[in-house]
Amino acid sequence: METDLNDYTVIKEGEAEILMHKKNQVFFNKAQVNNRDMSIAVLREFISKRKQEYEGKPSKRTRSASKVNGKDSSDASKEDTPSENGLSNGEHKVASEDGPPSSASKDPAKTTEGFAPREPKPPKVLEALSASGLRALRYAREIEGIGQVVALDNDLASVEACQRNIKFSGSVAISKVESHHTDARVHMITHPKEFDVVDLDPYGSPSIFLDSAIQSVTDGGLLMCTATDMAVLCGGNGEVCYSKYGSYPLRGKYCHEMALRILLASIESHANRYKRYIVPVLSVQMDFYVRVFVRVYTSASAMKNTPLKLSYVYQCIGCDSFHLQPVGRSLPKNNSVRYLPAIGPVVQQECSHCGKKYNMGGPIWSAPMHDPEWVTSILSSVNSMKDRYPAYDKISAVLTTVSEELLDVPLYLSLHNLCATLKCISPSAAMFRSAVINANYRISGTHVNPLGMKTDAPMEIIWDIMRCWVKNHPIKAQSPEHPGSIILSKEPSHQVDFSRHIGSLSKAQAKKIARFLPNPEKHWGPKLRAGRQITSKHVSLIGHGAVNGHLNQHHEELKEEDEDGAEQEDNLKDKVDLKRQKTTTEDISSTS
Repeated sequence: METDLNDYTVIKEGEAEILMHKKNQVFFNKAQVNNRDMSIAVLREFISKRKQEYEGKPSKRTRSASKVNGKDSSDASKEDTPSENGLSNGEHKVASEDGPPSSASKDPAKTTEGFAPREPKPPKVLEALSASGLRALRYAREIEGIGQVVALDNDLASVEACQRNIKFSGSVAISKVESHHTDARVHMITHPKEFDVVDLDPYGSPSIFLDSAIQSVTDGGLLMCTATDMAVLCGGNGEVCYSKYGSYPLRGKYCHEMALRILLASIESHANRYKRYIVPVLSVQMDFYVRVFVRVYTSASAMKNTPLKLSYVYQCIGCDSFHLQPVGRSLPKNNSVRYLPAIGPVVQQECSHCGKKYNMGGPIWSAPMHDPEWVTSILSSVNSMKDRYPAYDKISAVLTTVSEELLDVPLYLSLHNLCATLKCISPSAAMFRSAVINANYRISGTHVNPLGMKTDAPMEIIWDIMRCWVKNHPIKAQSPEHPGSIILSKEPSHQVDFSRHIGSLSKAQAKKIARFLPNPEKHWGPKLRAGRQITSKHVSLIGHGAVNGHLNQHHEELKEEDEDGAEQEDNLKDKVDLKRQKTTTEDISSTS
């Protein structure tokens, strides 16, 4: 594969370097460095956890040996006579299977049964949509203990670029990364339970890949999935979201977290079709997309818990109060569990606060989106290797905020939205948090929105807090039909204490750790799909300078093509004239 380096730009990210063509032939987005860094951090933790689980799980040989131990030791206890070498018959028998008894005592690496602890095979990773191959190359070069990385793409130019970058990256990449030109869906569905890690990062919605991806992950494997169609997931096109993900979104202030929960519910739905279920370890909304990391397991009995993890959402169209309606419930019966439909509805036809109607959305994933042990461990690992993450500041800030979220509280409130409903000035976040905590409820922030607050306090308490706040900070009279006026017309049913509570600031806030960072540069967001011609309408994506540069370059290329065409036309005319002259000369000579 011949390569003219003058046509390419060398891009370095982490420990990987790739060649990118100056034309928009293969998709690459610099902003996705946050996504790639977060994926590497989670993948490192997965390899560590997988090794711990593997060492703690006995092998078939060890289990059979333990059965022999139990049987022989019981016989020895009945006879109450030790063997000649002072060991019980069971211990002696196990030792004799693997070697002499002395070898087991001399080798401390072996277990008490006489077997050395097993080492898991390096995890096999599939990057279903590789494009330039940068993500696959970073996995191979930066993650210790990783196995083969298979990079797929259905675009021939992308596969050629990936293979070019593999060769450009050296021997480590050549030995670990392989690139194939194929449809990722076909490849995954024809390789069931083969990959320990499957990474889906499509341009747009991942919905068409979920069914085959679920089938290709091993038991206990990791599925990493990105969705960039946020307009659909956040309620811009509810019918499209329902057709792709099987859930109807609501346009509330919590729409970005709802997008995460819709994606998780969709993955769970696909998994259930194959008697599988998911366990989320980390779910984040960053920049212009959502990214979830889930482990996939197979169990027909555990799959029955799925309705307990899903809920519908009722949202008032007047005051934005929301309530969750579980899909199912469980009822213990003797030594078993009976699964039943949930009892509902949880709300009346009209909102009890403002008298308006409800919109209903969902179902969404209402179980925890994160595993706190994973989040803490990933954050600790990232902090210990900050030099190895180009986007360390961003992913550290996100993980810090995630670690402080209330796990069992789906969705969140927006303080400014509450105040907008009442047309009042906003209390400080610390004051509002203090009022909730003083009422004996929990409250935390959310990584999705700096103004968002997750709390287990019911909406009655929230509106009582706001009523008491408005009493101390009067507002102008509003129309009596306005939702805010209806809410304020009721007297508070609870006493509210606004005195400052020590827990009103999170640990990160108390230590003044940055949690929400600005974009590092302008136009930090989604980029143009590969192969698209850049025009003036793409200013919002890449900026005026980039558009003007591309347009000027395009005009120069067209000018060169016109000049080349004119030159070719002149050459053609000269050839025609010469041929005519030659023909005329031959005719004259023949007549003479």
